[in-house]
Amino acid sequence: MRVLGLDMGERFIGVAVSDSNGRMAVPLEVVERRGRLAGLAEVAGLAEEAGAEMIVVGMPFSLDGSMGPQADRIQADVALLAKETSLPIEYADERLSSRAALGLVAHKGRRRNKGRLDASAAAVILQSWLDAR
Repeated sequence: MRVLGLDMGERFIGVAVSDSNGRMAVPLEVVERRGRLAGLAEVAGLAEEAGAEMIVVGMPFSLDGSMGPQADRIQADVALLAKETSLPIEYADERLSSRAALGLVAHKGRRRNKGRLDASAAAVILQSWLDAR
């Protein structure tokens, strides 16, 4: 089963996709948020293009396991995304995904590689979800 993974930031949405067997996640691209709905419609289009059967969204839990301060925004975004696609959407723990992604991205400065970092964070989130299944 092919799955799309998302790292939903305020300015960018990192997107990753699994292989057709649902075993390995790879960074796909970054969607710049040019308005809340526009970015989500683009993500829904990417899911369709990739042949995804499900979408996994990183949820920012705090280190103690409680919902992080960004959780309400993510949940509101997911509600809007659900209106753009009929695919099932699940949440995955994204704690420390950006830190793990830093190890995947050769960095000459965070700003320069921000897009690669967001897509890599999405791949880390998705891979963690795939491994747990």
